[in-house]
Amino acid sequence: MSNFRQFYLEKVVPQLTEAFGYRNRMQVPKLEKIVLNMGLGEAIQNIKILDSAVEELKMISGQQPVITRAKKSIAAFKLRTGMPIGCRVTLRRDRMYDFFNKLVNIAMPRVRDFRGVSAKAMDGQGNYSLGIKEQIIFPEIDYDRIDKIKGLNVTIVTSAETDKEGKELLRLLGMPFRN
Repeated sequence: MSNFRQFYLEKVVPQLTEAFGYRNRMQVPKLEKIVLNMGLGEAIQNIKILDSAVEELKMISGQQPVITRAKKSIAAFKLRTGMPIGCRVTLRRDRMYDFFNKLVNIAMPRVRDFRGVSAKAMDGQGNYSLGIKEQIIFPEIDYDRIDKIKGLNVTIVTSAETDKEGKELLRLLGMPFRN
């Protein structure tokens, strides 16, 4: 069991139980999965961009990414059904907690002029999404070997039923929300 998961069980669960008055421990919201996604429209012209994105996402997550393919053809973008246009990884259990810990405590503080993340990016069911403009904020990425700055979408899926519960869970886990 990861140290961060231990922290969740020992510190966060009692605080959430007290704040929302849960009767059963199974009612307490928890992280279910974290999905990392890189959408690369440029991969249509240059397939090497996709290869480097897969390699970088593998280093960031510690898990092999899946290449995502276009569902529809769009003539204006010279896109046909089945063409590779991105990659994604779904993290669960200990890898998920380790990644969340790394994101909140190592990667986010490395962003220049960082004042916290928006609290408005909740989806109504307690899940949170954020976009990272540069993949270089992660310590595994070697700055000198980067061919192109690529963005990254991070979706944190929780078992919370409301945004209020989900936001409180993330806040207690250390997510730096803006006031």
